Amino acid sequence: MASLIFTPILAGASLHERLLAGLGALIGIALTGALAGVLIGHGLSPLLVAPMGASAVLVFAVPASPLAQPWSVIGGNTLSAAVGLLVAHFVAEPVLATGIAVSLAILVMSLTRCLHPPGGAAALMAVLGGGAVDAWGPFFPVMPVLLNAVVLTMAGIIFHRLCGRSYPHRPAPVVTAANIPVPPDIPNFEEEDVDAALAHLDETFDIDREDLIRLMRQVEAEHIARRTAIK
Repeated sequence: MASLIFTPILAGASLHERLLAGLGALIGIALTGALAGVLIGHGLSPLLVAPMGASAVLVFAVPASPLAQPWSVIGGNTLSAAVGLLVAHFVAEPVLATGIAVSLAILVMSLTRCLHPPGGAAALMAVLGGGAVDAWGPFFPVMPVLLNAVVLTMAGIIFHRLCGRSYPHRPAPVVTAANIPVPPDIPNFEEEDVDAALAHLDETFDIDREDLIRLMRQVEAEHIARRTAIK
């Protein structure tokens, strides 16, 4: 049972990666709250909004995810907060308003290519109200949501660069051994095959298309190297 609990849920999620993610979140959230306090000069509660905690998980734990990229963090949180405020203004029934706000936030984020799960929380928070919403009123999507998202994203960029990671994520080239001939009995796939497979499966996967192709190319290269070594 213990082995199942501590087995990485995500591929490549080693203990080292988990520790780095925790350290990054510590720095990112602390820096976001501190800078917001310096720039605005109010108490912490109206300055640091809860969706940033979820954003930090994505930015620091899965920085290669399309959901964790800078535009997703900034645009997803900000646009969703604005959607939530608009829905709260026009829909008086709270239960109905919360559902409409989150559903519209998903639609807006999808259309603007900034799908970000914490954005749903930002939309929900804008409808339900609270310290930050009451304090900033119609400016809530900008202050503190946009400010929080920008600072957290910048912290993520600096942290990952210092750790030698690519963020914003860019697929790295496939690493292959030099001068290894490709055995004639090993078929190569084309990028069109990947598109066809994705269309056939008809599901949404939390991986960029280029990353998926890179992963498959790397598997292909490892397979060729192993087959060549055996022969």
